[in-house]
Amino acid sequence: MNLLIALVAATISAQEIPQLDSVIEAAMAKGELPGAVCIVGHKDRILHIKAYGQKSVEPTRQTMTVDTIFDAASLTKVVATTSSILKLLEEGKLRLADRVTAHLPEFQGGKSEITIRHLLTHYSGMRPDVDLEPVWSGYETGIQKALIDKPTAEPGTRFVYSDINFILLGEIVRRVGGKPLNEFARDNVFLPLGMIDSGFLPDPKLLPRIAPTQKLHGIVHDPTTRFMGGVAGHAGLFTTAEDLSKFARMVLRKGSPLFAPSTIAAATRPQSPSGMTALRGLGWDIDSPFAGNRGDLYPVGSFGHTGFTGTSLWIDPASESYVILMSNAVHPNGRPPITPLRGRVATVAAAYVSRMSNVITGIDRLIEEEFASLANKKVGLITNHTGITRDGRRNIDSMLAAGVELKALYSPEHGISGKEDVEKVADSLDPISKLPVYSLYFGEKREPNPVTLKGIDTLVFDIQDIGARFYTYGCTMKNAMEVAAKMNLEFIVLDRPNPITGKHVEGPMIDPGEGSFVGCLPLPVRHGLTMGELARFANDQATSKARLTVVTMKNWNRSQWFDQTGLPWVNPSPNIRSLAAATLYPGVALIEYAKNYSVGRGTDAPFEQVGAPWIDGKKLAARLNSFGLPGVRAYETSFEPDASIHAGVKVNGVRFVITDRNQLDATQLGVTLIQVLEELYPKKIDLPGNRKLIGNLETISRLAGGEAASKIKNAWVKPLELFNEKRAQFLLYP
Repeated sequence: MNLLIALVAATISAQEIPQLDSVIEAAMAKGELPGAVCIVGHKDRILHIKAYGQKSVEPTRQTMTVDTIFDAASLTKVVATTSSILKLLEEGKLRLADRVTAHLPEFQGGKSEITIRHLLTHYSGMRPDVDLEPVWSGYETGIQKALIDKPTAEPGTRFVYSDINFILLGEIVRRVGGKPLNEFARDNVFLPLGMIDSGFLPDPKLLPRIAPTQKLHGIVHDPTTRFMGGVAGHAGLFTTAEDLSKFARMVLRKGSPLFAPSTIAAATRPQSPSGMTALRGLGWDIDSPFAGNRGDLYPVGSFGHTGFTGTSLWIDPASESYVILMSNAVHPNGRPPITPLRGRVATVAAAYVSRMSNVITGIDRLIEEEFASLANKKVGLITNHTGITRDGRRNIDSMLAAGVELKALYSPEHGISGKEDVEKVADSLDPISKLPVYSLYFGEKREPNPVTLKGIDTLVFDIQDIGARFYTYGCTMKNAMEVAAKMNLEFIVLDRPNPITGKHVEGPMIDPGEGSFVGCLPLPVRHGLTMGELARFANDQATSKARLTVVTMKNWNRSQWFDQTGLPWVNPSPNIRSLAAATLYPGVALIEYAKNYSVGRGTDAPFEQVGAPWIDGKKLAARLNSFGLPGVRAYETSFEPDASIHAGVKVNGVRFVITDRNQLDATQLGVTLIQVLEELYPKKIDLPGNRKLIGNLETISRLAGGEAASKIKNAWVKPLELFNEKRAQFLLYP
């Protein structure tokens, strides 16, 4: 009852997302579906709930309503069958590694290596479906057909999306759970969650609420399930969008009140065999050819499923959101899959949820105060293309429009536009403001020249960093602070988020003698500081202290990733083109100084892939995946850079896919990659040539000596503890 009350309250407060109206109504206008119900939720709040179009167009037209009951088709697999298997797992009645024959002794004549995990992930090698001709009927007949159907591949070697897998799982539920699947799911899943409109074999009294499918009304659309009497592990569930909302919120609550958090974690992380490119959880789709309903903005690591009739569910724990699209797209005469629509709906939902976070950066706080803190000051601005307001305006233009006496601009590596990828970025003129732009990255000239500061009393720094020690914007800031201290200039940092969170602190500490422009402060590779916090840390290290002020952000917390801030993403440099690249960068970039090895510069995915002519991508991926590193998988790939190392040469290598960014330790990935490269291709990588990036001679020595990455990581623990103790006094955010 409490769940029902909570849903009603959430629904009453829901608001419509206009962009969803446009996307869904456009699809209906094109004849892609007769109607739909869409729900977008965030935590325990429903943001959007709306019915669109028609529930029925034949034999009569009926308007779609939010309480419409749909044939969920393959959503049955995750909502009913997977959930039932997980309950039996928690009760100790089966294990994922159990052979299917342990519970279905007659399967494959009693001789098969296929496990329950293989069935749940669709890596059993079973065919997509049992034969439907000649026509047959009866539940037992269907089970018998599934039990004897011959696999087309060895288990664990090939992804084949198969209804047979879940027919078998449904039968395992019946035998192990002691009840048919429909009853077991009702008692253990639907009723405990208050999913009162969910079940198999709907009562004829519900027909007025049920959306018809292709010439069928209240009868399951899937022919195999229909032949089996309406109950099977792969299809047969009828449900509503509101009931699925209850289910999705249970998952976001890490299983409460139905499952243990560890159970949901296991079900929703990759369970595919090592090296397989189609990522599946237990029942759930993470990143396979069927994951089109994830859209373009939800990250890998989110998960969901679809149903043939036009149903879909996608859940993203990172943003604590979900999107449900329920339709009877096959009504009345069948249509192509609505995969593109599902993807567009998910993209709109993800964007809307992201914008809900209201992080206010330093520049936006100055705008709120009408730049009062810069009144009567002669300002020099250190910035680049990332210095934008929440609504996308340049900080330069905002300051000038507010009457700030802006005298000159100073640009870091890559220049004011962020497009230069050379060692000497020349001075220039800003084409819009006509202000001079003095380069702070011209050969060895990497600090403001006092001559260019004539007539300035305040330096303002506003640049988006990415949270890695060897990303040079931090050293640009440190150098400018030192000049400001010498000239007694006020130094103001307009703070911005650390895009890869302020919680993760990883990697080796830099040795005192290894300082350079890619390592100018005593930091680990991933320091977990914002630029404002880094400025405070740097000022503490300095002999001459700058008159430092940090304009802090509002509403940012250390656990937030950039895509949770609601701020517009701008590539901070030419080769950091996504949050995924920024997340991998602290590890992948550890050896990017190697002259015979590409980190993907000159491709569409820098720092998300690596390669060289001498690498066997399949072998490298298999070895990397054998370590089971949390949050990431490697896949064989090949690419041809159009610039940088190996330009114009097709190279083989691996591409990294982040499966759980909160679990990923990028620096552990980095040293494991080095370990494996040394193991497979001894001395191919010039480790001493990368000493300024790695920054730690002990780590380099251990890697050169063939020591395991896990042991090397253990050697970082004590230094990181000491750093975190020091770091704590400079933190500005919870």
